[in-house]
Amino acid sequence: MKRYLGIALILFGFGCTETSATTGLLDLEGGIYLKGTGRNNYLVIEDQKTDKKYKIQNPKAFHLSKRQKEIVKIQAKLIKEAVGPGFPAVIEVIKVKN
Repeated sequence: MKRYLGIALILFGFGCTETSATTGLLDLEGGIYLKGTGRNNYLVIEDQKTDKKYKIQNPKAFHLSKRQKEIVKIQAKLIKEAVGPGFPAVIEVIKVKN
């Protein structure tokens, strides 16, 4: 009986993590900054809660380049996970909240 209960709890845990990972939606709040040099410039948002940086894939859709150094709340979809230093996670902005 204990074995079946343990297996059920493990499967339930995996099911919960899959549903949260498949949505891929993030609520971020932080400053928008220009990173890179020369032709390789891109906009990033630095989340205040986690101190992680996210590269914004579609900054022109919401005119985010005009809102540099402002604190902005956005809802975004995670496109690509971070690879390491210098390669932040890539997001696509869905909605600007303020």
